[in-house]
Amino acid sequence: MASTGLPSLDNLLGSDGYPDKSTILVVGPPGIGKEALGYWFTNSGLIQNDFCLYNTRLSSKEVLQDVKAFNVDFSQRVPFWFASQGGQLKFDVNDLAGLSFNIKDILKKNSDRRIRVVTDALSSLLMLNQPDTVYKFLTQLFDEVKKYDSVFLATLEEGMHPPNVLAAMQQLFDGVVELRLYEEGLRVLPLLRIRKMRGVAPQPGYYNFSFTKTGMELSVYAK
Repeated sequence: MASTGLPSLDNLLGSDGYPDKSTILVVGPPGIGKEALGYWFTNSGLIQNDFCLYNTRLSSKEVLQDVKAFNVDFSQRVPFWFASQGGQLKFDVNDLAGLSFNIKDILKKNSDRRIRVVTDALSSLLMLNQPDTVYKFLTQLFDEVKKYDSVFLATLEEGMHPPNVLAAMQQLFDGVVELRLYEEGLRVLPLLRIRKMRGVAPQPGYYNFSFTKTGMELSVYAK
C-alpha cells in the first residue's frame, strides 16, 4: 500500500492507503481541495524516499506557492517536476505523444524505487484533445505504470466535462475519490466519498472533511 499522506483517509480506506499498482482519480469542483490530496500524497512519498513525479499544467513556482496553504513543504525534499515552467521537463498539454514518452522513460529510469505519479492536468488534456484520444493515451500509460511498484493519482474538475466523459474516466481508474459541496440551509459543507477503490468494500456514505495544519479531518456526515 502507498499511504495517502493523510492518516484519516488511510483509516477510511482500511488498508493503510491506496493499493499498489493502482490508478486513483480525485473528482470535485474547482477550489474544493483536490490538488491538496496530490500534495499530501507526494509529500508522503518524499518522506519515504519514493520517486515522486509531479505533472502540472502550471509552473513549479505556482505549485510551490499553493502547497504552503496546506502546510506542505517541498523545500527540503523535492519531487521531479514535469511543469509548464521551472521543471526538469516541460509539460505541454498539446503533446500527448511527448508526454507519454517522457513519463514512461522516467518510470523506467527509476524502476528500482516505489514510484508515485501525480498530475493536475487531466481536465486540461480533455479540453484540448478528443476524449477518446485521452482515453487511449491513459490506457496505454496505465499499462506501463502498472509494470512497476507505483501509484498514479490524477485530479479532474467536475462540471467541465459531459457526463459520458466523466463516467468513462471514472471507469478507467482503479479508485475514485469524490469531493463535493453540499448546501444545507445557509451552510455549505465539503463532503468526501470513496466512489470505488480496488480491494476496498463499497462505501456509499459521505464524510465531512476539513483541512488542518496536519492534514485532513474526516467525520461521518449525518443529515
